[in-house]
Amino acid sequence: MTTITIAAVGDLLMKKRMIVSATREGRFDPIFSKVKPYLRKSDLTIGNLETTFSGNNFREESGKLLFSSPDKFAATLRNLGFDVLGTANNHCMDGKLSGLKRTLNVLDRHGLRHTGTYRSAREARRKLIVDVKGIKIGILAYTKGTNGIPVPEPRLVNRINREKIIADVLSLKSRTDFIIACLHFGKEFRTYPDRNQIRLIRLLFNNGVNVVLGAHPHVLHPIKMYKSKDKDGFIRNRVMASSLGNFVSTELPRHTARLRGTILRLTLTKNAKGITDVLKMSCVPTRILQNIGKKNVYRVVPNHQ
Repeated sequence: MTTITIAAVGDLLMKKRMIVSATREGRFDPIFSKVKPYLRKSDLTIGNLETTFSGNNFREESGKLLFSSPDKFAATLRNLGFDVLGTANNHCMDGKLSGLKRTLNVLDRHGLRHTGTYRSAREARRKLIVDVKGIKIGILAYTKGTNGIPVPEPRLVNRINREKIIADVLSLKSRTDFIIACLHFGKEFRTYPDRNQIRLIRLLFNNGVNVVLGAHPHVLHPIKMYKSKDKDGFIRNRVMASSLGNFVSTELPRHTARLRGTILRLTLTKNAKGITDVLKMSCVPTRILQNIGKKNVYRVVPNHQ
């Protein structure tokens, strides 16, 4: 029997104040020093990249919330142990098409695999399959929108479309042992999924998806694991995490719920018959500390600290 562990976090939302603070410190790594061990000891670590690496061409626009981070942040994410980043979210077009493509180039340069946005239609047809100790894991990512910013070539951003998602899942089933779907959806700051989200998640489970990782509300939702039978008759433990909250962000102090997230930890096993399932699930709650000490630095810490 093969056993592996997966760690997943929510929004990696690197905002301007934190970037300025990290630049003063000289690097981003100290922000995450307390949570780094939890990320590095997993065999596969996944996050939602809610920023871009748009480079010097990035332009802020008044009245618009647009994000871009220094390339050093990508190096920090790799050093933290991240293996895969979902890039389909409402901020993926913040640097326009050139920023989207540059972001993927930066991730490639730092050895970070990605899914959800693409540089070409050909690349969009390829599905991300990660081999972890002989367990093949398919990872998909989709977003509800792009904050009204048009995508000149629609296939370069995976949008939430039931028929497309089911077709993608079907194309992965024969080539993988396990499927994770990352969905950027729901209402911001709402602490539970709505009926449409639950319906979509159940549809994906019925079509063979094992885990749904959600983002966008920026607050934690309840995380559930339960057994369910899919349309092929396979009974598996399915994990529904419709929002993992903010892993890193800056917020007004009164918005305490937006300063909390969790590291979702899953233990998977593949038995002698080749069946892969979730054996157990646990969470490491996290919170973001703001403006600490004389230097007004930021830190992400386990919630018991």
